[in-house]
Amino acid sequence: MLKSMTGFGKATLEINEKTVNVEIRSLNSKGTDISLRLASGLRNYELELRNELSKQLERGKIDISIYMESNKVETPVEINMDLAKSYYEQLKKLGKELNEEVTDGLAQVLKFPEVLKSERKEMDEAEWKKIKQCVNEAVLQLNNFREVEGLSLKKDFEERLSKIESCLTEIKKLDMLRINGIKERIRNNIEEIIGKSKMDENRFEQEMIYYVEKLDINEEKVRLQTHLDYFRETCKENSPGRKLNFISQEIGREINTIGSKANDAPMQKLVVIMKDELEKIKEQANNVL
Repeated sequence: MLKSMTGFGKATLEINEKTVNVEIRSLNSKGTDISLRLASGLRNYELELRNELSKQLERGKIDISIYMESNKVETPVEINMDLAKSYYEQLKKLGKELNEEVTDGLAQVLKFPEVLKSERKEMDEAEWKKIKQCVNEAVLQLNNFREVEGLSLKKDFEERLSKIESCLTEIKKLDMLRINGIKERIRNNIEEIIGKSKMDENRFEQEMIYYVEKLDINEEKVRLQTHLDYFRETCKENSPGRKLNFISQEIGREINTIGSKANDAPMQKLVVIMKDELEKIKEQANNVL
């Protein structure tokens, strides 16, 4: 199925009195470019997360944010009560030994090493598995978004390919009359210059065969139709984005050759229309996974 590289997914999880929020955004890119914004406790799992996202999302500029909100008031620091008491008793004992009054002893104790401690709790494996499931849910949403966008891209491709085919059909009709018209025009010009009686019909026909071969576009017409059909078939493949870009280049090559050989104003107008449609196809193909 055709998928766009553009997408968005979001999922939430309640775990251990915390709300985990996962958001994933994806834009088009030639390769895989993953940007992570993680809660501090998840840093150990960054590499694993990158590998999983690369497998599931394949390609694109991917931004993922995982942040946690606490549902209760947390004490930012903890006091080592046993150590604080020990320091305080030592201060009082020192004051007694020196016959000095201990003033503001509590404030002094709090400055001593390891009395105040801030613990950053790392995520355990059980919690990480649940968060990983939440990430997978967000990825699933993003992929669903990509599939919906892919259907729009496919519809747009079909409309533009049909327009190119319609122009090609008109070119085939004009091509049947074009050569005779060119021959007649050249004949009239020669007759005006040298006169009808002096014209060598055999030599004229020989020269026209050589000239007409340079204007022949039958191969280009066949190849162009083949490339259009191949583009449609490729849209049915998985992750055909790069392949569609290459096919678009081949379509453009045939259209340009037809334009350079046409030597016919009505056909040139049709070539311009085909080029315009092809440029829009190329723009959209850059968004295909």
